Parts: sequence; structure tokens; C-alpha cells
Amino acid sequence: MDARINLERLRSDLEDLAKIGRDPQGGISRPSFSRADLEARDWLRKRFADAGLTLREDGAGNIFGRMEGEGAVVMTGSHIDSVLHGGMFDGPAGVLAGLECLRVIQESGLPHRRPLEVVSFTDEEGNLTGDFLGSRAFTGTLDRDILEKGVTAFGHPLEEILKGTPYTLGGILSAGELRPEIEAFVELHIEQGPVLETEEKTIGIVDRIAGKNDWLGVFRGQAGHAGTTPFELRRDAFLGLADFALRATQYVAAEHYGSMLTVGRAALQPGAFSIVPGRVDFTLDFRSASKDSLRDMETHLPELARDIAATRGLEFSYSVADHTDPVLIPDRLTGMMKEICESEGWSHMTLPSGAGHDAQILAEVTDSSMIFIPTVDGISHAPEENILWDDLKTGADLLLQTLLKLAE
Repeated sequence: MDARINLERLRSDLEDLAKIGRDPQGGISRPSFSRADLEARDWLRKRFADAGLTLREDGAGNIFGRMEGEGAVVMTGSHIDSVLHGGMFDGPAGVLAGLECLRVIQESGLPHRRPLEVVSFTDEEGNLTGDFLGSRAFTGTLDRDILEKGVTAFGHPLEEILKGTPYTLGGILSAGELRPEIEAFVELHIEQGPVLETEEKTIGIVDRIAGKNDWLGVFRGQAGHAGTTPFELRRDAFLGLADFALRATQYVAAEHYGSMLTVGRAALQPGAFSIVPGRVDFTLDFRSASKDSLRDMETHLPELARDIAATRGLEFSYSVADHTDPVLIPDRLTGMMKEICESEGWSHMTLPSGAGHDAQILAEVTDSSMIFIPTVDGISHAPEENILWDDLKTGADLLLQTLLKLAE
């Protein structure tokens, strides 16, 4: 099948979108429902309309561009929101590659029986209330309590963030009511890691996506004077966390190789030079592509923390901020992509995704898959995030041919 995307047009789109939300640190700051995000949404709607796609938007702000057909829809896309001071490819590469594929199909009159859609999902990055707000709203898997009672990364309730926008909590919660039947979802994304570059492969065919748990943990002890409280009498909350972080990492590395654990943030109280910390609040992220490993960690980690707390005269508690299950990509989709790569002579490999993506959430309602392209030096979520344009062209061409096969 001699179907090819227009790289110069795709590159121009990516560079144009990257001007929106550019920050003084050199990165892109475009959290969902920010002024920059609303501007980017207007930009994207115009691009969809200019491509001759039928435009629609649901109550969560997910934006769809559609080519009509018969039966269940073949869908592609990603997101255009960003972390603070992020890069220009994480998310937009998938949305705009999808747009380019549909433009080529439209302009070239390539046959497709099924309808085709490209989508930009709201707040994949989790700046609002947990990751994947848009795709979870679309699939009907949002947690109402978190949405209504949770506080966003900016310290404000979501309802307050929505003021001055066209969106409401009710609209977000009802976004999935008009969801069409979906034949399959295919997401192109940068790898966000060094494997493809190290292995000198152009294409990564994702065979599974790791599930994860995000916890908010607390060790409580007793504040005391740093000069007069003997070591043996201290109830140092920070030492409880330090002990837990080290032993938990050793446990995951030894018992669940390939799984990950990270303490990403810690806040000590009172937080002074001369006071033993009486409390430490921290975040815990642990993830695995194995459901059994994830369940074992969910049981073992709090037991370990409580044991450490008891030994050091502390108290431990935690709450779950977010949770996703691991996803296995169906063989029919990975097999299809491998066949295309082999027929075209594109270097490729299968690999897991340790990061979560909208494709993981779409797996709740359809067969879902991912195409990775290499990330230069494995850097993402930073201004230095970069790709090779030829790699993007190959990934987008694979996406185009996969969409056409699924839409036959």
C-alpha cells in the first residue's frame, strides 16, 4: 500500500502549535483549561475544519475530527495539554500525526469503509484531578468523588478552574453518553525513554502498558530540638521515610524486576534547620506491567511502612490518589503493525510502556494499541525533549497504513 504522509506539513503543524504556551524557561506550559490550552484548542479546531473533517466536542472538552463511513469507528489521537515546562512532542505528535493521516486519506481518496476519527483528549497529564480526565470521561470511568472533591495540582478545586470556560462538572461526567462504537484505537507517541535509540530501532510496537498506583503518604512522629534530643529518643518522621524509600526500592528491584517505585515529593514539618521533623508528607508512585506484581506491591508496601513506623515510634497512613491497571495490547493489532513494518523494511521492536497513556484508558472500551518513535537521549517532560523528523515520518506512515487496514 503506497500511502505516505506529508512530513513538511506535519512538521509545520507541530512547530506552529509549539508557539502556544511557550514559557521563559524555554519549554511549553499548556495545562488543560489554562489560557494557553484554550488558545491551542481554538487552533486545533481550525486545523480540523480546514482539513474538511466533521468537528465535534464532548462535555469534557475532548475534540474530535471525523471522516464518515459505515460501522464502528477507527480512532487515533492523543493530547495537546502539557506538563509545566514540558516539550513540544509529548501528546501533540500523536494528535497531529493522526490529523495528517486523515488529511492524506481525504485528499488521495484512499478507500475506507469504516468512519475514521482523530481525537485530542483533555488533561492526559493530570494537572487537574488525576491523570487522563478526558479519556476517562469518554470511557465513563471517572471517579465522581475525586472530580467533585479533589484539589487540582494548582491548589484549587476543579469547579473553580472551570469558571470562565465552557465546561462544567456535569458536562465532564456525562461526556461518555454519546460515545460511538469503536473498532480500535491507535495512538502514536514518543517513547519518553532511551530503549529505541539505544537499540537503533525506528519503531516501537507496544505490547503492554504498565499499571500504576499514586499514593499520598504520611509519617507522623514528634518534633524535637536538633541539639538536645538524643538519637535513641527521637521519633524522626524523615528517617521513617528514608528507611521506607530505601527498603521499598530494594524490595521492588529484587522481587518484581522491571517494576518501578518512586518517592517524587516530600514535605517536612516544621521544616527548620534545628528541629527534628515531626511529620513528612510524601508521594509514592509504583507501577508494573504485571497485574500480579502490582497487587503484591499494593499489599506489601503499606505493611513495610507500618513495620518501619512501629520500629521508629511513628504512625503511618496513606490515601490512593490515582490507580490504573496494566493493559495487554491485542495480538491482532501488534501483529498487523509488525507485518507492515516488515513489508516496508522499517526497523522495529516490541517493548512495554512504563508510562501511562490515553490508549491505556481506551482499552476499557475497545482494542487499543500504541506506536512509539524514538526520543533523543530518552528525554521528555522537559524543554530538551526532541525527536528525529525522519522517525516521525516513519511512525506516521505506519499509523496511516494501520488505520487504513482497520477501516477496510
